[in-house]
Amino acid sequence: MDGVPRVPEQRRPGSAQDAAEPAAALRFGVLGPVRAWRGEEQLATGSPQQRALLAALLLREGRTATAAELIDALWGEEPPSQALAALRTYASRLRKILDAGVLVSESGGYAVRGLPEGALDLGVAQELAAEAEKARGAGDLCQAREVLARALALWDGEVLAGVPGPYAEAQRVRLEEWRLQLLESRLDMDLEQGCHAEAVSELTALTAEHPLRERLRELLMLALYRSGRQAEALAVYADTRRLLADELGVDPRPGLKELQQRILQADPALAEPSAPAAEPAAVPVRPAQLPATVPDFTGRASFVSELGEVLASAEGRVMAVSALAGIGGVGKTTLAVHVAHQARSAFPDGQLYVDLQGAGPRAAEPETVLGSFLRALGTADSAIPDSLEERAALYRSVLDGRRVLVLLDNARDAAQVRPLLPGTEGCAALVTSRVRMVDLAGAHLVDLDVMSPDEALSLFTKIVGEERVASEREAALDVVAACGFLPLAIRIAASRLAARRTWTVSVLAAKLADERRRLDELQAGDLAVKATFELGYGAMDPAQARAFRLLGLADGPDISLAAAAAVLDLPVDETEDLLEALVDTSLLESAAPGRYRYHDLVRLYARACAERDEQPPSEREGALSRLLDFYLATAAGVYAIERPGDRLVDHLEPTEREGLRFEEGTAALDWLYTEGESLLACVRQSAATNRLRRGVDLLWAAKDLAESGANARQYEATAVAVCEATKAAGDTRAEGRARTTLTNVLLVSGRIQQAADEARLAMDRAATAQDVAAGSWAANDRGLISLHQHRYADGKVFFDQAIEGWTAAGNQSGAATTLFNLSRAHLAMGNVTKAVDIAQHGLTLLAALGRTMRLANGHYALGMALTKADRHADALDQFGEALTIFADHRQRLWEGTTHFRVAEAHIAARRPAQAALHAEQALAIGCIGGDRMRGNVLTLLGRALSALGQVDRAKACWREALKLFEENSVPEADDVRVLLRPAATT
Repeated sequence: MDGVPRVPEQRRPGSAQDAAEPAAALRFGVLGPVRAWRGEEQLATGSPQQRALLAALLLREGRTATAAELIDALWGEEPPSQALAALRTYASRLRKILDAGVLVSESGGYAVRGLPEGALDLGVAQELAAEAEKARGAGDLCQAREVLARALALWDGEVLAGVPGPYAEAQRVRLEEWRLQLLESRLDMDLEQGCHAEAVSELTALTAEHPLRERLRELLMLALYRSGRQAEALAVYADTRRLLADELGVDPRPGLKELQQRILQADPALAEPSAPAAEPAAVPVRPAQLPATVPDFTGRASFVSELGEVLASAEGRVMAVSALAGIGGVGKTTLAVHVAHQARSAFPDGQLYVDLQGAGPRAAEPETVLGSFLRALGTADSAIPDSLEERAALYRSVLDGRRVLVLLDNARDAAQVRPLLPGTEGCAALVTSRVRMVDLAGAHLVDLDVMSPDEALSLFTKIVGEERVASEREAALDVVAACGFLPLAIRIAASRLAARRTWTVSVLAAKLADERRRLDELQAGDLAVKATFELGYGAMDPAQARAFRLLGLADGPDISLAAAAAVLDLPVDETEDLLEALVDTSLLESAAPGRYRYHDLVRLYARACAERDEQPPSEREGALSRLLDFYLATAAGVYAIERPGDRLVDHLEPTEREGLRFEEGTAALDWLYTEGESLLACVRQSAATNRLRRGVDLLWAAKDLAESGANARQYEATAVAVCEATKAAGDTRAEGRARTTLTNVLLVSGRIQQAADEARLAMDRAATAQDVAAGSWAANDRGLISLHQHRYADGKVFFDQAIEGWTAAGNQSGAATTLFNLSRAHLAMGNVTKAVDIAQHGLTLLAALGRTMRLANGHYALGMALTKADRHADALDQFGEALTIFADHRQRLWEGTTHFRVAEAHIAARRPAQAALHAEQALAIGCIGGDRMRGNVLTLLGRALSALGQVDRAKACWREALKLFEENSVPEADDVRVLLRPAATT
């Protein structure tokens, strides 16, 4: 059949025709038994191990394999003592069989070289598959199906049949999966061409052979439906759903469910063969994130040409990077955006943009930016890894083969930029920064200076109007000179003039000439643009000026309308009018509906104005105090909604200003996570002031920012800052609470010893200050730490102490929370029945308070106890409840931890496949406990994989777990070492 390695036509030896031809070429087959031919002659390829060597070299496509790699391929982790000698013997025998120069020795290894095109059946299959895909894309289904059938015909039984070794086994799996994918594509085209009746029998046999392959089931349902067998098509879905639930504990994928619904509804579109809709992931996302270019872009012709040439060269280079440097206000962003828009046609796969906030105190984190870029490129949230290195690697992989332009605006330094660079041919990056990035390897550096006088006057004229400038040209030149020829200063000055029709250019020039209206002389320094800000500020009415000054005092990256109203002590409507007026002056930006932000230099200027003009000075303190009150009151309300019955809110510092009120938890959590960065900035700003106690309590009330993992890094930095501040202030009560917040975030990240140190200090300070709330939390935390340290009796003592404190304070929610932890202590000590009873008692207490987030912790604890009691079905029910509640409350880390416990239950019930599934979900989401818990998940996943017969993969998991345990010096390392002993997996 076409495509199978063929034996040439028989000829008589010694004929003239035979003598005229060159020596017959070698051909090889791996899509079946490993075979070799020279012309019509099939060659003897030797023993199974010798064929394994030949296969390993053929599949490397000419690349050299070292002796160590080949030994591992043939024998795995337990090679014979004379493996190297045996390898050399096999290689020597193959050389005698093959043509001279085909099997070569190189760098201590071997390679197969010099084979003609089409010499390996796998290579032929790959070329045919690519040809079929191209024909299908062009709409020629008949040609595509015929070519794909030829590719499939190259398989001749089991791939690498009879070849031993782990490498051969891995290749068998890979190539069988590819064959099935090709087969599914061919069957798909059969249905598109109306051959549904003929496809039914083949699909029936294939689904019996591969019962868990949903795509085959989907094709069978469609073929049956188009053959008039609707009932059978629906029965296939019912069988599939039952099989997936029994075998994997999952539902059919959405595409299969949708097909069932369309069959039930007798969708007319199903009756007609048509090209199937592409899976969402198959449609490349083309982001178009560039900000709008300004319509009055002026000058910079040489820079536009220079940068355009660099971007145009991206197609033939690994990556084109241009870095623009210059002072604030010099027009770096305007130029970069303009050039990027001109180059859009050269980057048809999209353009990405981000403001890296490098000039501010809190520059954007590269991992956060990568997450945003990956989403913009079509990557699902669940597929985005946690670490910077993994995100950067995935980002480069997603960009591979695409032509994308990346504009990185306002970068802090080269270290911030490097992970965000595409690194692939055809892509390019534009970077703007205030610093010259001499350490950004391979970058084309551009130093952007102020405008020339002609360019500056041209920009001014475009904004103000030719008619007004023409009659006052000298005055206009005075204006742009007073602006230092800085584009931002010129644009602000001209815009203000354009908005005031009664002003003349001379009036504006006179205002700029008055040095009393400027903070500094105009110069090409970092703060030279302040003179331009003075122009806008001086034109404000008193209410606008006050708003401009006071809003600049807050440290957060932006500010909401409600928070701004608190700062200004004004109604929301009046505040909105003022802020929108400031937006019109270009001294405030509208980051999003209802949110506002300053450019970093404008914020500094606003603060300078506040220090100079805000009288009395106590008004500045009052503004920040009102902002803190607003955040504390609102966060306390969110805490109360999330944890009904928890009396912590009764122990927080009182506030003079009310916060926002929410009717339900979703809106409350939306507020908390949206305001997270600004809220934490407010806490940090309260350190070393008389607002310190309220700042600490705000951090405590916003603990979900740490537990969820949403803002864990910023939360920890803030907790450290307030711990230092409370200690310096000698405020024992505030220090106890601050150290409680730090203990919490350290526990979440799995740094147990550090958490132990902080919890001990927290408990001591709380006792000294007679702070029952902090003391109870500290005792609870010390109990948890004792569990991690396997000091279960000590943990019970601490939990009992915490429960006593909660009970005395009437805090049922707190008491129930600690009961759940006490249940875990009894479980660790072997008191399974008592652990179940205590967890159930805690759930009873919480049930009376409503559907609180802490109910999830109760179901979680009870599920653990029931797992130990061998009540696996009941345990899974409890974990299911916990997962639902954690998801509703956006506690992602707790979700991941619960998946780990579900996996434990499945392992205990001898269901390794389901255990592996949930362990993988735990790894993907992340867990409470940091690297130590990740090590536990990997250990469990290894057990599940080992039970499934995937021993090599299990060992890989255990090795990774061992590395994590050893890095953290925890006793679980000993258990994993036992698992890695050869006897443990045999």
